[in-house]
Amino acid sequence: MRPVAPVPAATVRAAAATASFYFPGRYSMIELDAVHRRYEMNGQAVNALAGVDLKIGAGEFVAITGASGSGKSSLLNILGCLDRPTRGRYLIEGRDVAEFDDEAASDIRNRRIGFVFQSFHLLPRLTVLENVLLPLRFHRQPPADAPERAQRLLARVGLGERSAHRPSELSGGQQQRAAIARALLLQPALLLADEPTGNLDSKSAADVLDLIGEVHAGGQTVVLVTHDRDLAARAPREVRLHDGKVDHDSAA
Repeated sequence: MRPVAPVPAATVRAAAATASFYFPGRYSMIELDAVHRRYEMNGQAVNALAGVDLKIGAGEFVAITGASGSGKSSLLNILGCLDRPTRGRYLIEGRDVAEFDDEAASDIRNRRIGFVFQSFHLLPRLTVLENVLLPLRFHRQPPADAPERAQRLLARVGLGERSAHRPSELSGGQQQRAAIARALLLQPALLLADEPTGNLDSKSAADVLDLIGEVHAGGQTVVLVTHDRDLAARAPREVRLHDGKVDHDSAA
Protein backbone atom coordinates (compact mmCIF):
# COMPACT_ATOMS: atom_id res chain seq x y z
CA MET A 1 0.00 0.00 0.00
CA ARG A 2 1.36 3.40 -0.96
CA PRO A 3 1.73 5.85 1.97
CA VAL A 4 -0.64 8.82 2.02
CA ALA A 5 1.11 12.17 1.85
CA PRO A 6 0.19 14.50 4.72
CA VAL A 7 -2.28 17.21 3.80
CA PRO A 8 -0.53 20.59 4.07
CA ALA A 9 -2.10 23.45 6.00
CA ALA A 10 -2.53 25.54 2.84
CA THR A 11 -4.80 22.87 1.39
CA VAL A 12 -6.88 22.77 4.56
CA ARG A 13 -7.26 26.55 4.57
CA ALA A 14 -8.20 26.68 0.90
CA ALA A 15 -10.79 23.95 1.30
CA ALA A 16 -12.28 25.64 4.34
CA ALA A 17 -12.51 28.94 2.49
CA THR A 18 -14.52 27.35 -0.31
CA ALA A 19 -16.61 25.26 2.12
CA SER A 20 -15.76 22.14 0.09
CA PHE A 21 -13.94 20.60 3.03
CA TYR A 22 -17.03 20.39 5.18
CA PHE A 23 -20.31 18.62 4.60
CA PRO A 24 -23.56 20.56 4.91
CA GLY A 25 -26.54 19.27 6.82
CA ARG A 26 -26.45 16.24 9.09
CA TYR A 27 -23.07 14.50 9.19
CA SER A 28 -20.56 13.15 11.68
CA MET A 29 -18.42 15.82 13.25
CA ILE A 30 -16.32 13.16 15.00
CA GLU A 31 -15.67 9.52 14.14
CA LEU A 32 -13.34 7.32 16.14
CA ASP A 33 -12.65 3.82 14.87
CA ALA A 34 -10.82 1.44 17.25
CA VAL A 35 -8.66 4.27 18.62
CA HIS A 36 -5.80 3.30 20.91
CA ARG A 37 -3.35 5.55 22.74
CA ARG A 38 -0.35 3.92 24.36
CA TYR A 39 2.24 5.72 26.48
CA GLU A 40 5.52 4.69 28.01
CA MET A 41 5.89 5.82 31.63
CA ASN A 42 8.93 4.84 33.69
CA GLY A 43 9.56 1.97 31.34
CA GLN A 44 5.99 0.68 31.67
CA ALA A 45 3.39 0.62 28.90
CA VAL A 46 0.16 2.46 29.72
CA ASN A 47 -2.86 1.89 27.49
CA ALA A 48 -4.77 5.12 28.06
CA LEU A 49 -7.24 4.30 25.29
CA ALA A 50 -7.91 0.71 24.33
CA GLY A 51 -10.06 0.60 21.22
CA VAL A 52 -12.53 3.49 21.43
CA ASP A 53 -15.33 3.54 18.86
CA LEU A 54 -17.35 6.75 18.90
CA LYS A 55 -19.40 8.82 16.51
CA ILE A 56 -20.67 12.32 17.34
CA GLY A 57 -22.94 14.12 14.92
CA ALA A 58 -22.68 17.75 13.99
CA GLY A 59 -24.65 19.85 16.43
CA GLU A 60 -24.70 17.25 19.23
CA PHE A 61 -24.02 17.98 22.89
CA VAL A 62 -22.19 15.04 24.47
CA ALA A 63 -20.76 14.58 27.95
CA ILE A 64 -17.69 12.33 28.26
CA THR A 65 -17.57 10.93 31.78
CA GLY A 66 -15.51 8.47 33.78
CA ALA A 67 -13.35 8.16 36.86
CA SER A 68 -9.83 9.51 37.07
CA GLY A 69 -7.60 7.40 34.85
CA SER A 70 -10.45 6.24 32.62
CA GLY A 71 -8.98 7.92 29.53
CA LYS A 72 -10.96 11.16 29.39
CA SER A 73 -7.95 13.46 29.06
CA SER A 74 -6.30 11.25 26.44
CA LEU A 75 -9.51 11.20 24.44
CA LEU A 76 -9.90 14.97 24.70
CA ASN A 77 -6.33 15.51 23.46
CA ILE A 78 -7.04 13.36 20.42
CA LEU A 79 -10.39 15.01 19.69
CA GLY A 80 -8.70 18.42 19.86
CA CYS A 81 -5.87 17.36 17.51
CA LEU A 82 -3.40 17.92 20.34
CA ASP A 83 -2.32 14.28 20.10
CA ARG A 84 -2.66 11.41 17.65
CA PRO A 85 -3.80 7.82 18.14
CA THR A 86 -1.20 5.10 18.45
CA ARG A 87 -3.57 2.91 16.44
CA GLY A 88 -6.99 3.39 14.93
CA ARG A 89 -8.55 6.21 12.95
CA TYR A 90 -9.91 9.63 13.88
CA LEU A 91 -11.99 11.59 11.38
CA ILE A 92 -13.03 15.16 12.02
CA GLU A 93 -15.59 16.56 9.59
CA GLY A 94 -14.94 13.60 7.32
CA ARG A 95 -11.15 13.90 7.07
CA ASP A 96 -8.61 11.54 8.57
CA VAL A 97 -6.38 13.43 11.02
CA ALA A 98 -3.55 11.01 10.24
CA GLU A 99 -3.31 12.64 6.81
CA PHE A 100 -2.57 16.11 8.21
CA ASP A 101 0.94 17.42 8.66
CA ASP A 102 1.65 19.28 11.92
CA GLU A 103 0.85 22.68 10.44
CA ALA A 104 -2.48 21.47 9.06
CA ALA A 105 -3.40 19.95 12.42
CA SER A 106 -2.55 23.28 14.07
CA ASP A 107 -4.70 25.08 11.51
CA ILE A 108 -7.66 22.81 12.28
CA ARG A 109 -7.24 23.51 16.00
CA ASN A 110 -7.24 27.22 15.39
CA ARG A 111 -10.05 27.40 12.83
CA ARG A 112 -12.46 24.61 13.67
CA ILE A 113 -12.03 23.80 17.37
CA GLY A 114 -12.60 25.95 20.44
CA PHE A 115 -11.14 24.93 23.80
CA VAL A 116 -12.38 25.71 27.31
CA PHE A 117 -10.35 24.35 30.23
CA GLN A 118 -10.78 24.12 33.99
CA SER A 119 -8.02 26.72 34.36
CA PHE A 120 -8.98 29.81 32.44
CA HIS A 121 -5.56 30.45 30.81
CA LEU A 122 -6.10 34.20 30.58
CA LEU A 123 -2.92 36.27 30.31
CA PRO A 124 -2.82 38.54 33.37
CA ARG A 125 -1.17 41.54 31.68
CA LEU A 126 -3.76 41.71 28.91
CA THR A 127 -7.23 43.16 29.15
CA VAL A 128 -10.26 40.90 28.81
CA LEU A 129 -10.77 42.09 25.24
CA GLU A 130 -7.12 41.47 24.36
CA ASN A 131 -7.38 37.96 25.80
CA VAL A 132 -10.44 37.23 23.68
CA LEU A 133 -8.55 38.42 20.60
CA LEU A 134 -5.53 36.18 21.27
CA PRO A 135 -6.49 33.51 18.68
CA LEU A 136 -5.90 36.08 15.95
CA ARG A 137 -2.16 35.90 16.62
CA PHE A 138 -2.18 32.39 15.16
CA HIS A 139 -4.46 33.21 12.23
CA ARG A 140 -2.92 33.99 8.85
CA GLN A 141 -5.93 35.94 7.62
CA PRO A 142 -7.83 37.31 10.63
CA PRO A 143 -11.47 38.24 9.97
CA ALA A 144 -11.79 41.95 9.41
CA ASP A 145 -14.66 42.15 11.89
CA ALA A 146 -12.80 40.29 14.65
CA PRO A 147 -12.64 43.23 17.12
CA GLU A 148 -16.37 43.90 16.71
CA ARG A 149 -17.07 40.16 16.97
CA ALA A 150 -15.08 40.02 20.21
CA GLN A 151 -17.08 42.89 21.69
CA ARG A 152 -20.34 41.17 20.71
CA LEU A 153 -19.18 37.94 22.33
CA LEU A 154 -18.25 39.73 25.54
CA ALA A 155 -21.68 41.33 25.61
CA ARG A 156 -23.23 37.91 24.99
CA VAL A 157 -21.43 36.39 28.00
CA GLY A 158 -22.30 39.34 30.21
CA LEU A 159 -18.91 41.06 30.15
CA GLY A 160 -19.59 43.91 27.77
CA GLU A 161 -18.76 46.46 30.44
CA ARG A 162 -15.62 44.59 31.54
CA SER A 163 -13.66 44.48 28.27
CA ALA A 164 -10.96 46.86 29.54
CA HIS A 165 -10.49 45.06 32.86
CA ARG A 166 -7.61 42.73 33.70
CA PRO A 167 -8.37 39.09 34.56
CA SER A 168 -7.45 39.74 38.21
CA GLU A 169 -10.38 42.15 38.40
CA LEU A 170 -12.87 39.42 37.46
CA SER A 171 -14.42 36.63 39.50
CA GLY A 172 -13.71 33.02 38.61
CA GLY A 173 -17.03 32.71 36.80
CA GLN A 174 -16.38 35.88 34.83
CA GLN A 175 -12.92 34.65 33.84
CA GLN A 176 -14.40 31.40 32.57
CA ARG A 177 -17.01 33.32 30.57
CA ALA A 178 -14.19 35.36 29.04
CA ALA A 179 -12.42 32.11 28.15
CA ILE A 180 -15.59 30.86 26.45
CA ALA A 181 -15.82 34.10 24.46
CA ARG A 182 -12.22 33.58 23.34
CA ALA A 183 -12.99 30.00 22.33
CA LEU A 184 -15.88 31.21 20.17
CA LEU A 185 -14.09 34.10 18.46
CA LEU A 186 -13.31 32.24 15.24
CA GLN A 187 -16.71 30.53 15.17
CA PRO A 188 -15.46 26.96 15.62
CA ALA A 189 -17.62 24.03 14.59
CA LEU A 190 -16.57 22.07 17.68
CA LEU A 191 -16.31 23.28 21.29
CA LEU A 192 -14.33 21.08 23.69
CA ALA A 193 -14.89 21.86 27.37
CA ASP A 194 -12.64 20.10 29.90
CA GLU A 195 -14.08 20.30 33.44
CA PRO A 196 -15.13 23.92 32.73
CA THR A 197 -16.74 24.40 36.13
CA GLY A 198 -14.15 22.63 38.26
CA ASN A 199 -12.82 25.83 39.83
CA LEU A 200 -16.16 27.60 40.23
CA ASP A 201 -18.77 27.99 42.94
CA SER A 202 -22.19 26.50 42.30
CA LYS A 203 -23.79 29.74 41.06
CA SER A 204 -20.93 30.54 38.66
CA ALA A 205 -20.90 26.91 37.50
CA ALA A 206 -24.61 27.06 36.68
CA ASP A 207 -24.09 30.29 34.71
CA VAL A 208 -21.25 28.75 32.69
CA LEU A 209 -23.28 25.63 31.95
CA ASP A 210 -26.20 27.77 30.82
CA LEU A 211 -23.83 29.60 28.49
CA ILE A 212 -22.47 26.33 27.06
CA GLY A 213 -26.07 25.23 26.53
CA GLU A 214 -26.71 28.42 24.57
CA VAL A 215 -23.67 27.70 22.41
CA HIS A 216 -25.08 24.27 21.62
CA ALA A 217 -28.52 25.74 20.90
CA GLY A 218 -26.80 27.96 18.33
CA GLY A 219 -25.85 24.86 16.34
CA GLN A 220 -22.31 24.12 17.47
CA THR A 221 -21.11 20.67 18.46
CA VAL A 222 -20.19 20.56 22.14
CA VAL A 223 -18.16 17.87 23.92
CA LEU A 224 -18.06 18.30 27.70
CA VAL A 225 -15.50 16.24 29.62
CA THR A 226 -16.32 15.80 33.30
CA HIS A 227 -16.24 13.36 36.20
CA ASP A 228 -19.31 15.05 37.70
CA ARG A 229 -22.46 13.05 36.95
CA ASP A 230 -24.75 15.97 37.81
CA LEU A 231 -22.85 18.09 35.30
CA ALA A 232 -23.09 15.35 32.69
CA ALA A 233 -26.85 15.23 33.15
CA ARG A 234 -27.05 18.65 31.47
CA ALA A 235 -26.03 17.03 28.18
CA PRO A 236 -28.58 15.07 26.11
CA ARG A 237 -26.06 12.26 25.62
CA GLU A 238 -23.50 10.70 27.96
CA VAL A 239 -20.54 8.56 26.92
CA ARG A 240 -18.81 6.91 29.88
CA LEU A 241 -15.23 5.63 29.74
CA HIS A 242 -13.75 2.87 31.85
CA ASP A 243 -10.19 1.56 31.49
CA GLY A 244 -9.79 3.33 28.15
CA LYS A 245 -12.94 1.92 26.58
CA VAL A 246 -16.51 3.11 26.07
CA ASP A 247 -18.39 1.49 28.95
CA HIS A 248 -21.74 3.15 28.30
CA ASP A 249 -23.30 5.32 25.60
CA SER A 250 -26.77 6.65 26.33
CA ALA A 251 -27.38 6.98 22.57
CA ALA A 252 -26.95 3.23 22.07
